[in-house]
Amino acid sequence: MVLISTASAVHVSTGAKPSKPKHPLDPLSPEEISSVTLAVRRHTSEHTQIKAVKFMGCALLPPPKRAVLAELGIPAAPGQKPEVPTEIIRKADVDFVDVVDGGRYNATVAVRDDEWKVDTIERLPEGVEPQITVEELIQWVEAHEIHADGWAIGWDDRFPKGQRLQQALLFARFSRHDNLYAHPLDFIPVVDSVAEKVVQIDFPAAWRKEADGSLKLSVPTTEARPLGDDSLETSNRERIPPPRTSFDFLPDLMAETDPTYKARDDVKPLYVVQPEGVSFTMDGNVLEWQKWKMHVAFSHREGIIISTVTYNDNGQIRPIFYRLSIAEMVVPYGAPDYPHTRKFAFDSGEYGMGTMANELSLGCDCLGKIHYLPGASVTHSGAALVTKNVICIHEEDAGVLWKHTDFRPGGRSQTVRSRRLVVSMVCTLANYEYIWNYYFYQDGNIELEIRLTGILQVYVAGDNEPTPHGTTVAPGINAHYHQHIFSVRVDPMLDGLQNSVIESDITGLDAPTGSKENFAGNGFIVKDRVLKDPVEDGARDFNWATERRWRIANLNKTHYSSGKPVSYQIVMKGGAVPLMAKPDSWIARRGSFAHKQLWVVKDQEGPKGSRLFPSGRYVPHTREEPEESVGSWVKGGSGSIDNEDILLYLTLGTTHIPRPEDWPVMPVEHVNILFKPSSFFTKNPSMDVPGTKDPHSRPAFDVDSRNDHANGTNGTSACCSN
Repeated sequence: MVLISTASAVHVSTGAKPSKPKHPLDPLSPEEISSVTLAVRRHTSEHTQIKAVKFMGCALLPPPKRAVLAELGIPAAPGQKPEVPTEIIRKADVDFVDVVDGGRYNATVAVRDDEWKVDTIERLPEGVEPQITVEELIQWVEAHEIHADGWAIGWDDRFPKGQRLQQALLFARFSRHDNLYAHPLDFIPVVDSVAEKVVQIDFPAAWRKEADGSLKLSVPTTEARPLGDDSLETSNRERIPPPRTSFDFLPDLMAETDPTYKARDDVKPLYVVQPEGVSFTMDGNVLEWQKWKMHVAFSHREGIIISTVTYNDNGQIRPIFYRLSIAEMVVPYGAPDYPHTRKFAFDSGEYGMGTMANELSLGCDCLGKIHYLPGASVTHSGAALVTKNVICIHEEDAGVLWKHTDFRPGGRSQTVRSRRLVVSMVCTLANYEYIWNYYFYQDGNIELEIRLTGILQVYVAGDNEPTPHGTTVAPGINAHYHQHIFSVRVDPMLDGLQNSVIESDITGLDAPTGSKENFAGNGFIVKDRVLKDPVEDGARDFNWATERRWRIANLNKTHYSSGKPVSYQIVMKGGAVPLMAKPDSWIARRGSFAHKQLWVVKDQEGPKGSRLFPSGRYVPHTREEPEESVGSWVKGGSGSIDNEDILLYLTLGTTHIPRPEDWPVMPVEHVNILFKPSSFFTKNPSMDVPGTKDPHSRPAFDVDSRNDHANGTNGTSACCSN
């Protein structure tokens, strides 16, 4: 098979018997993937009419939470001992296609008597499509001058539900490694991935400026034109040739094609040095750093999964999160004219962030002393595709952790620098790059940072054509407005599995200025409310006017001084973003999670594990809200979400109005969410972090030319602690 540039190798099976993993949440190894798919092939051949299969997905089926916590010795409630361990059966979840009749299937495979065996096989309903595979994407890559980015069809009811379709966004490439996105083409084929043939070619309409200054589309409606029509003729426009100007990003090509290019020569080296090594340890996928302990796993769909996160609080092991991941993301574009309306990629659910992850390089993607973890996913043949160095683990200096100077005469000071642990991954989704950064801090904070970079998704614009729903970032190149909306799945276990969510609004006092209750007019208070009703309280909006915030809390345990329940505050003000599409739009119906900033549901573990994916397990080609999605879970909720085993889905993102400065490659944009302890610790848990003076730090200049004195001194203090 042809490997995409982000993959390393195809694993060759050794035929070894299954062995018990070090941790019950360890992802399937390459050997296990090969053994699981062999079991499926053997079973279908011997017990079904299926004669040939093509694998679309193969991953660990997570065991029950309580069984995992018991295995690890983590108590499920405050003040209790860990539960008695029970047998955990290793299971895999497999999606495959019948090559002969095109049927889609899901199977559960388990280790029985030291051998992988099929437990169940279920044929999926018509129109339910497994994740689009890397091999499906790259089958349209090989060409001479025309190249395609394969995108899921999104929504197009001109085609039957059971047809596995992709739209091919086309670009010209005039030389090897030329930036093909600088040369967009003016038509979009629709391809049947199973039949491997083009079934439709769509020509988008064009915008025109009228004499009165208004803008008008070259067709009377933004609706799709019938399949039987000549798409070019009905678009009512001329063909638009691709722009020929090069906008390269590789230095050697920029030197050839851009006469103004010259690499900066005033950037001095900056090194990250750890002469005594790192402060973290690894045992397989189990990571320990200072007082933190967690399990780090590769997921072909979510990219990184952080599980069983605990903190050693002065000898007491306190559970905080059972599982953290970015469970879904969608990129809705804002152009209303067909076929651009099909551009709303669910990059996790349709393609898989893990399968599109990069093999990372020392000294490039991560600096300092690095530990890497590999990842493995399944190929159509059932072999494991291995990407080495897919998860990067390292430490970073994070500025000042805390500082105080007693300004009085003879006063002393203390400065403590912050260090953070980083667990990261880089994923390439055609034109865009996404960087997942999980940060763990010494003060108990946990931060998830999403960085966006790469190349804008663009379409060709005619000479002087107005672009009301995009920015002409270069002549003939229209970058449409769009959003990046992420769903962060949080499975909390703050001092146990029974947790609640407290909603806080900060409001000014009702009493007016001059009153005896609020004479100066400055008073404000915090109004707390525990979310209880799964329907009424299960979906919440962010409120900028009241600085609304939420806390994940264990109401069964309170702080000795504040009297408040132990909790972790969710800080997402900077990342909260409203969905710009209409509430009944195609994208809103498929991606209900994007409606609200917070979703809270009670977890339910079944044969397929916990509730996981906010837009459903099977995302390609969905045309309505799936039954197994966060919107449906909230609508059908019963009982309570207070003091229960709950899940949170946090919606954050950014609205991207492209700039010429985003071209040809976009500088990194940041989206952040912070989990911050609140009445969880007795006091600042980082008071025991030593203040260190870096012996390698030096004055930048020997003499200050302005006033002729040595530069870089600390006044009367020559140390971070005095």
